Amino acid sequence: MAARVEHLVTSGHFTLDGGTWEVENNVWIVGDDHEAIVIDAAHDADAIAEAVGERRLTAIVCTHAHNDHIDAAPALAERTGATIWLHPDDLPLWKQTHPGRDPDAWLTDGQLIEAAGADLRVLHTPGHAPGAVCLYDPQLATVFTGDTLFQGGPGATGRSYSHFPTIITSIRDRLLALPPDTRVLTGHGDSTTIGAEAPHLDEWIARGH
Repeated sequence: MAARVEHLVTSGHFTLDGGTWEVENNVWIVGDDHEAIVIDAAHDADAIAEAVGERRLTAIVCTHAHNDHIDAAPALAERTGATIWLHPDDLPLWKQTHPGRDPDAWLTDGQLIEAAGADLRVLHTPGHAPGAVCLYDPQLATVFTGDTLFQGGPGATGRSYSHFPTIITSIRDRLLALPPDTRVLTGHGDSTTIGAEAPHLDEWIARGH
């Protein structure tokens, strides 16, 4: 059975640099009727576990370690036995939220995460966070971009551990090189496509943030 993508929205708070904001996060579940992975376990382990249902959850993949994308990961892992994956460059951010619990495994650029018929290629795309990654599956014609690329532009780079020129390089070299019809499933808000965003790169650079 071919893998499918399911979508859940959870609500909570994003906290960094002494500020706190209310946010809604996209949680993506990739798998079939028997097995699944979760991309970004945000806010509500109960709701995510309910959406996974009776399937075996093999992995919780973190696109980056801002608290709103990882706050429910340990509880979900404990409940399901899933492995938490994070890029090691984001460990300092992870430790701000989970000082007593390390991720279980490290993501590396080019690595393949298998999920019930899906093959998700890890693309290291720093800028929003040092260890930010995107996950690309050509068979699904889909890339999960976390907070690296949204409908309308790059993720925010105005806070600690972020850097605007770096995120622009990541988007230009790693994401806009993907086929134009590739669906972009983001960490917050609406989905888009590579083809819809690519023409606006120069505008983003001119805007400078």
